[in-house]
Amino acid sequence: MPAILIVIMCLAAFVPAYCFYARHIQNKILGLDPKRRTPAHLKRDGIDFVPSNRMVLFGHHFASIAGLGPIVGPAIAAVWGWLPALLWVVFGTIFLGAVHDFVAGGISIRFGGRSIGDLTGDIIGPRARILFLLIIFFVVGLFMGAFAIIVGGLLDAIPNSVIPVFGLIAIALVMGLFLYKAKMPLWLATIFGVGLMALAIFLGLEYKIDGISQTTWIPILLVYSLVASVLPVWLLLQPRDYLNSFQLYAGLGMLFLGIIFTAPVMQAPLTSNVLGGESTPPVFPIMFMIVACAAISGFHSLVSSGTTARQVNNEKDMRFITYGGMLTEGFFGMIVLLTCTAGIAYADWKGFYITEGFSAVAANPLKIFLQGGSNLLHGIGLSKELGKLLLTVMAVGFAMTTLDTATRLLRFNVEEIAGRLGMNFIRKNRYIAALIAILWIGFFVLITAAGNTKGGVIKASDNPLWPIAGMSNQLMGALGLLTASVYLYKLRRPTLFTLIPMVIMLTLTLWAVADTIIKQFSSLTGPNPNYGVLCVALALFALGIWLAVEAILKAIQLKRGGRDESEEPPQADAVNGE
Repeated sequence: MPAILIVIMCLAAFVPAYCFYARHIQNKILGLDPKRRTPAHLKRDGIDFVPSNRMVLFGHHFASIAGLGPIVGPAIAAVWGWLPALLWVVFGTIFLGAVHDFVAGGISIRFGGRSIGDLTGDIIGPRARILFLLIIFFVVGLFMGAFAIIVGGLLDAIPNSVIPVFGLIAIALVMGLFLYKAKMPLWLATIFGVGLMALAIFLGLEYKIDGISQTTWIPILLVYSLVASVLPVWLLLQPRDYLNSFQLYAGLGMLFLGIIFTAPVMQAPLTSNVLGGESTPPVFPIMFMIVACAAISGFHSLVSSGTTARQVNNEKDMRFITYGGMLTEGFFGMIVLLTCTAGIAYADWKGFYITEGFSAVAANPLKIFLQGGSNLLHGIGLSKELGKLLLTVMAVGFAMTTLDTATRLLRFNVEEIAGRLGMNFIRKNRYIAALIAILWIGFFVLITAAGNTKGGVIKASDNPLWPIAGMSNQLMGALGLLTASVYLYKLRRPTLFTLIPMVIMLTLTLWAVADTIIKQFSSLTGPNPNYGVLCVALALFALGIWLAVEAILKAIQLKRGGRDESEEPPQADAVNGE
């Protein structure tokens, strides 16, 4: 099948989904109102609550949720052939991921921009709140410890990326000042920022900053993330992510043109080893844990509710930013999948996915993406070496955006937990909360480094808890949909559009966790038992069931007690705007 035909079919699904399905959710389900004042206006503090231009916020939101996820997940999932991953990316994005991101942000703006974990207490109950907040604390710390290691390793291995990555930080600081202090028009600031970013990329291709090891880069990244998490969001993170999104648009556009001009056909088989093989796990439920950011990811609910909801200028912007942002990420994931299944020859696909095997692919999925991507870019006139380098710089830049945004989200999480424990000296001091967040991330860096017994480059997989990471993230997604379903039920609004995705994700995730528990119990008598994974898996399974039971009990209580409108805030007396 021609790859371009798949692109057309994907767009034919995504465009109506945004125009009709998302609009229905906005108007009939969430009831978003352009006349309501958003938290960005009601709580404006110039630090976290900042009314923002929808295009700038789209770039900030999109760069924050993207990261390496839409590259890594589909690249690994091609081991099962191209059809299973394609169906999950397209339909998972439309009906699960984009809905998940949209409702998390839409509900958060009705709760003052609080995170999905914290507002769970108001919707389900205080026990549910603390459980959800603790899951978030664990998941974000685990993933960001891995991201610090991954980005540090990439900066060490690809010294050409140093100038573009850190040059963009300086450019963003200047752009933030131009936009918010000098009141420069957005179009002019964009031309200025994108032009300087292109210059930084060019300089990076010409000059390497090498000689700095991964173990040196990691503390540098942690210090940077600490500073970025407490600076006003308009000064660094927002303009940096906005500019960084243009890198992705450019990369996505070039790969799309490569598909048009090279006209590749699918080289990978339709399906392969879907029931599992000697070294390949079955597609159910593992693929749904691996392909997260390109379909549905629990982390996205934190971005939508934790930072985007605090910056959205008008409630009606939420559909464009969250649902539209997830559709864009799903489209990117689809392009990556085509890159890995049509951008390389069948012999190369077989060599990567069959001969080398699942473990090798999972350890280095960027290898396949970069080879396929460089082949496509060669079709539009770029050398394979230059194409590979440009795609690598793009990947490193996006990994960096996730690291600093997630550190800020973890700071919010620490503040919320501290507030519930009565520790107001932490809740009201963002510097202390940020320091705790960084120390927690550093803890996971240390245990990962300790797991690197063979020496050499430290990998995320050196963390003994890494096998449970994807499942914990997807459990967070299921719980976000669970909270949204109870909220809508309280308001007597339709719930199936969140309830069905929640049941799907909770079932798949608990299935994967249960399978992990069984395997870990079986390995206890072997030479390398992993007690950490076993304990965390047992805890996640118990927490998932517990929160589901809490939600069911709340629904029963609501059914007996009648309508509950306590969570629908009163109409504001002024419209959005200054």
